[in-house]
Amino acid sequence: MSSSASSQSAIANNSDTASRSHDELSYQQLILLAAIIGIAGGLVATVYYYTLEVSIDVVWQSIPEFLKSNFASEFLAKNYVWIATTVGGLLVGLTLYFMGLPGEVAFVVDKVHDPGHITIHQTPAMIIASLFSIAFGGSAGPEAPLVQVNGSFGGWLGQKLKLTARSIRVMTFCGMSAALGAFFGAPLGGALFALEIPHRRGLEYYEALIPAVLSAILSFCVFRLNTGLTIGGIYHFTAIPKLSLINLAEGALLGGIGAFIAFIFVLLFRVIGHLSEYIAHRRILLATLGGLSIGIIAYFLPQTLFFGEKEIETIVETGATFGVTMLLAIAAAKMLAISCTIHSGFRGGFIFPLFYIGAAIGLAIALAFPQIHPTIGMVCLMAAVNVAVTKTPISTSVILSVLSDTAMLPVIVIASFVSFLLTTELSLIQTQRSRYLDITAVE
Repeated sequence: MSSSASSQSAIANNSDTASRSHDELSYQQLILLAAIIGIAGGLVATVYYYTLEVSIDVVWQSIPEFLKSNFASEFLAKNYVWIATTVGGLLVGLTLYFMGLPGEVAFVVDKVHDPGHITIHQTPAMIIASLFSIAFGGSAGPEAPLVQVNGSFGGWLGQKLKLTARSIRVMTFCGMSAALGAFFGAPLGGALFALEIPHRRGLEYYEALIPAVLSAILSFCVFRLNTGLTIGGIYHFTAIPKLSLINLAEGALLGGIGAFIAFIFVLLFRVIGHLSEYIAHRRILLATLGGLSIGIIAYFLPQTLFFGEKEIETIVETGATFGVTMLLAIAAAKMLAISCTIHSGFRGGFIFPLFYIGAAIGLAIALAFPQIHPTIGMVCLMAAVNVAVTKTPISTSVILSVLSDTAMLPVIVIASFVSFLLTTELSLIQTQRSRYLDITAVE
Protein backbone atom coordinates (compact mmCIF):
# COMPACT_ATOMS: atom_id res chain seq x y z
CA MET A 1 0.00 0.00 0.00
CA SER A 2 1.29 3.46 -0.89
CA SER A 3 2.12 6.04 1.76
CA SER A 4 -0.66 8.26 0.38
CA ALA A 5 -3.21 5.48 0.73
CA SER A 6 -1.93 4.72 4.23
CA SER A 7 -2.33 8.37 5.20
CA GLN A 8 -5.86 8.50 3.86
CA SER A 9 -6.72 5.30 5.71
CA ALA A 10 -5.29 6.68 8.95
CA ILE A 11 -7.27 9.90 8.55
CA ALA A 12 -10.43 7.92 7.92
CA ASN A 13 -9.80 5.74 10.98
CA ASN A 14 -9.14 8.80 13.14
CA SER A 15 -12.31 10.41 11.85
CA ASP A 16 -14.31 7.27 12.67
CA THR A 17 -12.76 7.15 16.16
CA ALA A 18 -13.58 10.83 16.78
CA SER A 19 -17.09 10.25 15.57
CA ARG A 20 -17.50 7.33 17.97
CA SER A 21 -15.89 9.25 20.83
CA HIS A 22 -17.92 12.43 20.43
CA ASP A 23 -21.47 11.80 19.26
CA GLU A 24 -23.91 14.46 18.13
CA LEU A 25 -27.40 13.84 19.48
CA SER A 26 -30.48 13.45 17.38
CA TYR A 27 -33.29 15.78 18.40
CA GLN A 28 -35.25 12.90 19.94
CA GLN A 29 -32.23 11.87 22.02
CA LEU A 30 -31.69 15.47 23.09
CA ILE A 31 -35.27 15.75 24.30
CA LEU A 32 -35.02 12.44 26.16
CA LEU A 33 -31.85 13.51 27.98
CA ALA A 34 -33.39 16.91 28.77
CA ALA A 35 -36.34 15.08 30.34
CA ILE A 36 -34.04 12.87 32.42
CA ILE A 37 -32.06 15.87 33.63
CA GLY A 38 -35.28 17.73 34.47
CA ILE A 39 -36.66 14.87 36.57
CA ALA A 40 -33.32 14.41 38.33
CA GLY A 41 -33.13 18.16 38.93
CA GLY A 42 -36.56 18.15 40.55
CA LEU A 43 -35.51 15.35 42.89
CA VAL A 44 -32.27 17.15 43.81
CA ALA A 45 -34.20 20.36 44.49
CA THR A 46 -36.64 18.42 46.68
CA VAL A 47 -33.90 16.88 48.82
CA TYR A 48 -32.10 20.22 49.11
CA TYR A 49 -35.35 22.00 50.04
CA TYR A 50 -36.22 19.62 52.87
CA THR A 51 -32.64 19.55 54.16
CA LEU A 52 -32.58 23.34 54.21
CA GLU A 53 -35.96 23.59 55.93
CA VAL A 54 -34.86 21.18 58.66
CA SER A 55 -31.55 23.03 59.07
CA ILE A 56 -33.24 26.42 59.43
CA ASP A 57 -35.70 24.97 61.94
CA VAL A 58 -32.88 23.49 64.02
CA VAL A 59 -30.83 26.71 64.05
CA TRP A 60 -33.64 29.20 64.63
CA GLN A 61 -36.27 27.17 66.51
CA SER A 62 -34.96 24.03 68.19
CA ILE A 63 -31.66 25.38 69.52
CA PRO A 64 -33.13 28.66 70.89
CA GLU A 65 -35.91 26.71 72.60
CA PHE A 66 -33.38 24.30 74.10
CA LEU A 67 -31.22 27.17 75.35
CA LYS A 68 -34.23 28.95 76.79
CA SER A 69 -35.34 25.81 78.65
CA ASN A 70 -31.94 24.86 80.02
CA PHE A 71 -30.05 28.13 80.32
CA ALA A 72 -31.93 31.08 81.75
CA SER A 73 -29.47 33.52 80.23
CA GLU A 74 -30.63 36.94 79.17
CA PHE A 75 -27.37 37.44 77.29
CA LEU A 76 -27.93 34.36 75.09
CA ALA A 77 -31.53 35.30 74.41
CA LYS A 78 -30.63 38.85 73.43
CA ASN A 79 -27.53 38.05 71.40
CA TYR A 80 -28.41 34.72 69.83
CA VAL A 81 -28.69 36.20 66.32
CA TRP A 82 -25.08 37.35 65.97
CA ILE A 83 -23.75 34.33 67.88
CA ALA A 84 -25.57 31.98 65.49
CA THR A 85 -24.43 33.77 62.35
CA THR A 86 -20.84 33.81 63.63
CA VAL A 87 -20.97 30.06 64.28
CA GLY A 88 -22.40 29.66 60.79
CA GLY A 89 -19.50 31.64 59.37
CA LEU A 90 -17.04 29.42 61.22
CA LEU A 91 -18.70 26.30 59.79
CA VAL A 92 -18.61 27.79 56.29
CA GLY A 93 -14.92 28.62 56.73
CA LEU A 94 -14.10 25.11 57.93
CA THR A 95 -15.97 23.64 54.96
CA LEU A 96 -14.05 25.78 52.49
CA TYR A 97 -10.74 25.07 54.21
CA PHE A 98 -11.07 21.27 54.28
CA MET A 99 -13.20 20.63 51.18
CA GLY A 100 -11.95 23.29 48.81
CA LEU A 101 -13.38 26.46 47.35
CA PRO A 102 -16.47 25.88 45.18
CA GLY A 103 -17.16 28.42 42.47
CA GLU A 104 -19.69 31.23 42.59
CA VAL A 105 -21.99 32.63 39.92
CA ALA A 106 -19.09 34.11 37.96
CA PHE A 107 -17.35 30.73 37.98
CA VAL A 108 -20.44 28.95 36.67
CA VAL A 109 -20.91 31.53 33.92
CA ASP A 110 -17.26 31.21 32.88
CA LYS A 111 -17.40 27.41 32.69
CA VAL A 112 -20.64 27.45 30.70
CA HIS A 113 -18.80 29.41 28.02
CA ASP A 114 -15.61 27.39 28.08
CA PRO A 115 -15.30 24.39 28.26
CA GLY A 116 -19.12 24.18 28.29
CA HIS A 117 -19.59 22.20 31.50
CA ILE A 118 -19.16 22.63 35.26
CA THR A 119 -16.86 20.27 37.12
CA ILE A 120 -18.78 17.92 39.39
CA HIS A 121 -15.89 17.58 41.85
CA GLN A 122 -16.85 20.82 43.61
CA THR A 123 -20.44 19.71 44.21
CA PRO A 124 -20.00 18.28 47.75
CA ALA A 125 -18.28 21.43 49.00
CA MET A 126 -20.93 23.63 47.39
CA ILE A 127 -23.80 21.68 48.94
CA ILE A 128 -22.41 21.75 52.48
CA ALA A 129 -21.12 25.32 52.38
CA SER A 130 -24.39 26.65 50.93
CA LEU A 131 -26.52 24.82 53.50
CA PHE A 132 -24.49 26.37 56.33
CA SER A 133 -24.59 29.76 54.58
CA ILE A 134 -28.35 29.84 54.11
CA ALA A 135 -29.41 28.05 57.29
CA PHE A 136 -27.40 30.43 59.49
CA GLY A 137 -29.02 33.52 58.00
CA GLY A 138 -26.70 34.61 55.18
CA SER A 139 -28.10 36.95 52.53
CA ALA A 140 -27.69 34.41 49.75
CA GLY A 141 -30.27 32.06 48.24
CA PRO A 142 -30.40 28.42 47.11
CA GLU A 143 -30.44 29.20 43.38
CA ALA A 144 -26.64 29.34 42.97
CA PRO A 145 -25.90 25.98 44.65
CA LEU A 146 -28.79 24.31 42.85
CA VAL A 147 -27.59 25.72 39.53
CA GLN A 148 -24.08 24.43 40.12
CA VAL A 149 -25.20 21.00 41.35
CA ASN A 150 -27.75 20.36 38.59
CA GLY A 151 -25.68 22.07 35.92
CA SER A 152 -22.64 19.94 36.78
CA PHE A 153 -24.83 16.83 36.64
CA GLY A 154 -26.03 17.71 33.14
CA GLY A 155 -22.46 18.27 31.94
CA TRP A 156 -21.24 15.09 33.65
CA LEU A 157 -23.96 13.06 31.94
CA GLY A 158 -22.99 14.51 28.57
CA GLN A 159 -19.35 13.64 29.18
CA LYS A 160 -20.17 10.08 30.23
CA LEU A 161 -22.14 9.64 27.01
CA LYS A 162 -19.15 11.07 25.10
CA LEU A 163 -21.17 13.78 23.43
CA THR A 164 -19.79 16.73 21.51
CA ALA A 165 -18.86 19.90 23.38
CA ARG A 166 -21.92 21.58 21.88
CA SER A 167 -24.26 18.88 23.21
CA ILE A 168 -22.55 18.83 26.62
CA ARG A 169 -23.15 22.58 26.93
CA VAL A 170 -26.83 22.08 26.14
CA MET A 171 -27.00 19.39 28.85
CA THR A 172 -25.40 21.83 31.27
CA PHE A 173 -28.02 24.44 30.44
CA CYS A 174 -30.74 21.82 30.99
CA GLY A 175 -29.41 21.18 34.49
CA MET A 176 -29.22 24.88 35.28
CA SER A 177 -32.75 25.39 33.96
CA ALA A 178 -34.04 22.48 36.01
CA ALA A 179 -32.64 24.10 39.15
CA LEU A 180 -34.15 27.52 38.45
CA GLY A 181 -37.46 26.13 37.21
CA ALA A 182 -37.96 24.39 40.55
CA PHE A 183 -36.63 27.26 42.66
CA PHE A 184 -38.56 30.11 41.06
CA GLY A 185 -41.77 28.20 40.47
CA ALA A 186 -41.73 29.63 36.93
CA PRO A 187 -40.39 27.06 34.44
CA LEU A 188 -40.24 29.36 31.44
CA GLY A 189 -38.68 32.18 33.43
CA GLY A 190 -36.19 29.82 35.07
CA ALA A 191 -35.03 28.40 31.73
CA LEU A 192 -34.71 31.86 30.19
CA PHE A 193 -32.74 33.05 33.20
CA ALA A 194 -30.26 30.18 32.84
CA LEU A 195 -29.78 31.08 29.19
CA GLU A 196 -29.58 34.86 29.71
CA ILE A 197 -27.19 35.06 32.63
CA PRO A 198 -24.02 33.98 30.74
CA HIS A 199 -24.32 37.12 28.58
CA ARG A 200 -24.48 40.89 28.96
CA ARG A 201 -26.54 41.49 25.84
CA GLY A 202 -29.24 38.83 25.90
CA LEU A 203 -29.73 35.15 25.20
CA GLU A 204 -27.32 33.66 22.64
CA TYR A 205 -27.28 29.88 23.10
CA TYR A 206 -30.61 29.62 21.33
CA GLU A 207 -30.16 25.92 20.45
CA ALA A 208 -30.62 25.07 24.15
CA LEU A 209 -33.94 26.89 24.55
CA ILE A 210 -36.45 24.07 23.98
CA PRO A 211 -34.50 21.37 25.88
CA ALA A 212 -33.90 23.82 28.73
CA VAL A 213 -37.59 24.74 29.00
CA LEU A 214 -38.52 21.04 29.01
CA SER A 215 -36.06 20.33 31.82
CA ALA A 216 -37.41 23.28 33.79
CA ILE A 217 -41.02 22.14 33.36
CA LEU A 218 -40.34 18.58 34.49
CA SER A 219 -38.18 19.72 37.40
CA PHE A 220 -40.91 22.16 38.44
CA CYS A 221 -43.55 19.40 38.34
CA VAL A 222 -41.44 16.91 40.32
CA PHE A 223 -40.51 19.53 42.91
CA ARG A 224 -44.05 20.79 43.41
CA LEU A 225 -45.41 17.23 43.55
CA ASN A 226 -42.93 16.24 46.26
CA THR A 227 -43.13 19.40 48.35
CA GLY A 228 -46.81 20.25 47.95
CA LEU A 229 -45.97 23.91 47.44
CA THR A 230 -48.61 25.97 45.68
CA ILE A 231 -48.37 26.74 41.98
CA GLY A 232 -48.51 30.37 40.91
CA GLY A 233 -47.87 33.64 42.69
CA ILE A 234 -46.26 33.44 46.13
CA TYR A 235 -46.76 37.09 47.04
CA HIS A 236 -50.12 38.70 47.73
CA PHE A 237 -49.73 42.15 46.29
CA THR A 238 -52.60 44.60 46.41
CA ALA A 239 -54.60 44.46 43.19
CA ILE A 240 -53.83 47.28 40.78
CA PRO A 241 -56.35 49.26 38.74
CA LYS A 242 -56.50 48.76 35.00
CA LEU A 243 -53.20 49.83 33.47
CA SER A 244 -52.90 53.14 31.63
CA LEU A 245 -50.18 54.99 29.77
CA ILE A 246 -49.33 56.78 33.01
CA ASN A 247 -48.43 53.43 34.55
CA LEU A 248 -46.11 52.68 31.64
CA ALA A 249 -44.36 55.99 32.22
CA GLU A 250 -44.08 55.13 35.92
CA GLY A 251 -42.48 51.83 34.93
CA ALA A 252 -39.85 53.66 32.89
CA LEU A 253 -39.13 56.08 35.74
CA LEU A 254 -38.87 53.26 38.27
CA GLY A 255 -36.57 51.42 35.90
CA GLY A 256 -34.22 54.39 35.95
CA ILE A 257 -34.33 54.58 39.74
CA GLY A 258 -33.62 50.85 39.94
CA ALA A 259 -30.58 51.29 37.72
CA PHE A 260 -29.27 53.99 40.08
CA ILE A 261 -29.87 51.76 43.12
CA ALA A 262 -28.00 48.93 41.39
CA PHE A 263 -25.07 51.27 40.73
CA ILE A 264 -24.88 52.07 44.45
CA PHE A 265 -25.07 48.37 45.31
CA VAL A 266 -22.30 47.40 42.88
CA LEU A 267 -20.10 50.19 44.23
CA LEU A 268 -20.63 49.01 47.81
CA PHE A 269 -20.10 45.40 46.75
CA ARG A 270 -16.74 46.25 45.21
CA VAL A 271 -15.62 48.24 48.25
CA ILE A 272 -16.39 45.33 50.57
CA GLY A 273 -14.67 42.99 48.12
CA HIS A 274 -11.56 45.16 48.14
CA LEU A 275 -11.47 45.20 51.96
CA SER A 276 -11.91 41.42 52.15
CA GLU A 277 -8.87 40.84 49.94
CA TYR A 278 -6.54 41.57 52.86
CA ILE A 279 -7.54 38.31 54.58
CA ALA A 280 -8.86 36.37 51.58
CA HIS A 281 -6.16 33.71 52.09
CA ARG A 282 -7.41 33.05 55.64
CA ARG A 283 -10.69 31.42 54.74
CA ILE A 284 -11.81 30.41 58.22
CA LEU A 285 -11.18 33.85 59.70
CA LEU A 286 -12.79 35.64 56.75
CA ALA A 287 -15.95 33.51 56.85
CA THR A 288 -16.22 33.84 60.64
CA LEU A 289 -15.90 37.63 60.45
CA GLY A 290 -18.45 37.58 57.63
CA GLY A 291 -20.90 35.70 59.83
CA LEU A 292 -20.30 38.16 62.65
CA SER A 293 -20.93 41.09 60.29
CA ILE A 294 -24.19 39.57 59.08
CA GLY A 295 -25.26 39.02 62.69
CA ILE A 296 -24.44 42.56 63.80
CA ILE A 297 -26.45 44.00 60.91
CA ALA A 298 -29.37 41.69 61.77
CA TYR A 299 -29.10 42.58 65.47
CA PHE A 300 -30.14 46.13 64.62
CA LEU A 301 -32.30 45.30 61.59
CA PRO A 302 -33.63 41.71 61.84
CA GLN A 303 -35.33 42.13 58.45
CA THR A 304 -31.94 41.70 56.75
CA LEU A 305 -31.53 38.10 57.92
CA PHE A 306 -31.88 35.27 55.34
CA PHE A 307 -32.09 35.53 51.58
CA GLY A 308 -35.39 37.37 51.31
CA GLU A 309 -37.93 35.04 49.71
CA LYS A 310 -40.20 34.95 52.76
CA GLU A 311 -39.12 38.36 54.00
CA ILE A 312 -40.50 39.99 50.85
CA GLU A 313 -43.96 38.88 51.96
CA THR A 314 -43.46 40.84 55.19
CA ILE A 315 -42.63 43.94 53.16
CA VAL A 316 -45.72 43.39 51.01
CA GLU A 317 -48.10 42.86 53.92
CA THR A 318 -46.78 45.13 56.69
CA GLY A 319 -44.02 47.22 55.09
CA ALA A 320 -46.19 50.33 55.00
CA THR A 321 -46.06 50.45 58.80
CA PHE A 322 -42.25 50.79 58.72
CA GLY A 323 -42.30 54.20 57.08
CA VAL A 324 -40.10 55.58 54.31
CA THR A 325 -36.95 56.09 56.38
CA MET A 326 -36.98 52.59 57.87
CA LEU A 327 -37.61 50.96 54.49
CA LEU A 328 -34.64 52.79 52.97
CA ALA A 329 -32.49 51.83 55.97
CA ILE A 330 -33.49 48.18 55.56
CA ALA A 331 -32.58 48.28 51.86
CA ALA A 332 -29.20 49.88 52.56
CA ALA A 333 -28.46 47.37 55.32
CA LYS A 334 -29.46 44.52 53.02
CA MET A 335 -26.96 45.73 50.42
CA LEU A 336 -24.26 45.62 53.08
CA ALA A 337 -25.41 42.19 54.28
CA ILE A 338 -25.28 40.74 50.74
CA SER A 339 -21.80 42.14 50.21
CA CYS A 340 -20.52 40.71 53.50
CA THR A 341 -22.19 37.38 52.78
CA ILE A 342 -20.73 36.83 49.33
CA HIS A 343 -17.24 38.23 49.95
CA SER A 344 -16.73 36.32 53.19
CA GLY A 345 -17.08 32.98 51.45
CA PHE A 346 -20.75 32.20 52.14
CA ARG A 347 -22.20 30.35 49.17
CA GLY A 348 -25.52 31.20 47.54
CA GLY A 349 -27.19 33.42 44.96
CA PHE A 350 -28.25 37.05 45.18
CA ILE A 351 -31.43 37.09 43.07
CA PHE A 352 -33.99 37.13 45.88
CA PRO A 353 -31.84 39.43 48.04
CA LEU A 354 -31.89 41.88 45.10
CA PHE A 355 -35.66 41.43 44.82
CA TYR A 356 -35.90 42.24 48.52
CA ILE A 357 -33.93 45.48 48.10
CA GLY A 358 -36.19 46.46 45.21
CA ALA A 359 -39.37 45.69 47.16
CA ALA A 360 -38.28 47.81 50.15
CA ILE A 361 -37.24 50.81 48.06
CA GLY A 362 -40.23 50.49 45.73
CA LEU A 363 -42.63 50.61 48.67
CA ALA A 364 -40.74 53.57 50.15
CA ILE A 365 -41.17 55.44 46.85
CA ALA A 366 -44.89 54.62 46.78
CA LEU A 367 -45.29 55.89 50.35
CA ALA A 368 -43.43 59.10 49.52
CA PHE A 369 -45.36 59.62 46.26
CA PRO A 370 -48.89 58.23 46.75
CA GLN A 371 -49.74 58.63 43.06
CA ILE A 372 -47.55 55.54 42.44
CA HIS A 373 -49.38 52.35 43.35
CA PRO A 374 -47.44 50.30 45.96
CA THR A 375 -47.61 47.14 43.85
CA ILE A 376 -46.23 48.92 40.79
CA GLY A 377 -43.51 50.54 42.90
CA MET A 378 -42.39 47.28 44.50
CA VAL A 379 -42.53 44.96 41.49
CA CYS A 380 -40.91 47.43 39.09
CA LEU A 381 -38.04 48.13 41.49
CA MET A 382 -37.61 44.39 42.11
CA ALA A 383 -37.24 43.90 38.37
CA ALA A 384 -35.05 46.94 37.72
CA VAL A 385 -32.51 46.27 40.47
CA ASN A 386 -32.13 42.61 39.57
CA VAL A 387 -31.86 43.26 35.83
CA ALA A 388 -29.20 45.93 36.29
CA VAL A 389 -27.02 43.43 38.17
CA THR A 390 -27.74 40.14 36.37
CA LYS A 391 -28.50 41.42 32.82
CA THR A 392 -31.60 39.22 32.51
CA PRO A 393 -34.46 41.51 31.36
CA ILE A 394 -36.62 38.89 29.66
CA SER A 395 -36.48 36.16 32.29
CA THR A 396 -36.79 38.59 35.20
CA SER A 397 -39.97 40.02 33.67
CA VAL A 398 -41.46 36.55 33.24
CA ILE A 399 -40.46 35.39 36.73
CA LEU A 400 -41.84 38.47 38.49
CA SER A 401 -45.09 38.37 36.55
CA VAL A 402 -45.57 34.84 37.92
CA LEU A 403 -44.36 35.51 41.47
CA SER A 404 -46.45 38.66 41.82
CA ASP A 405 -49.53 37.05 40.24
CA THR A 406 -50.41 40.38 38.66
CA ALA A 407 -51.42 41.52 35.18
CA MET A 408 -48.69 44.13 34.96
CA LEU A 409 -46.23 42.40 32.63
CA PRO A 410 -46.05 45.42 30.25
CA VAL A 411 -44.96 47.70 33.10
CA ILE A 412 -42.44 45.15 34.40
CA VAL A 413 -40.97 44.78 30.92
CA ILE A 414 -40.55 48.54 30.54
CA ALA A 415 -38.90 48.86 33.97
CA SER A 416 -36.61 45.93 33.17
CA PHE A 417 -35.48 47.19 29.79
CA VAL A 418 -34.98 50.79 30.90
CA SER A 419 -32.77 49.53 33.71
CA PHE A 420 -30.96 47.17 31.33
CA LEU A 421 -30.22 49.88 28.78
CA LEU A 422 -29.03 52.34 31.42
CA THR A 423 -26.58 49.84 32.92
CA THR A 424 -24.96 48.29 29.85
CA GLU A 425 -21.55 49.35 31.17
CA LEU A 426 -22.28 48.27 34.75
CA SER A 427 -21.03 44.77 35.48
CA LEU A 428 -20.95 42.66 38.62
CA ILE A 429 -20.54 39.22 36.99
CA GLN A 430 -17.28 39.85 35.17
CA THR A 431 -17.35 36.55 33.24
CA GLN A 432 -20.53 37.44 31.33
CA ARG A 433 -19.69 37.72 27.64
CA SER A 434 -20.80 36.88 24.12
CA ARG A 435 -20.54 33.27 23.01
CA TYR A 436 -18.75 34.48 19.89
CA LEU A 437 -15.79 35.60 21.98
CA ASP A 438 -15.21 32.03 23.16
CA ILE A 439 -12.45 31.38 20.65
CA THR A 440 -11.08 28.47 22.65
CA ALA A 441 -14.44 26.75 23.01
CA VAL A 442 -15.21 23.86 20.68
CA GLU A 443 -18.59 24.23 19.10
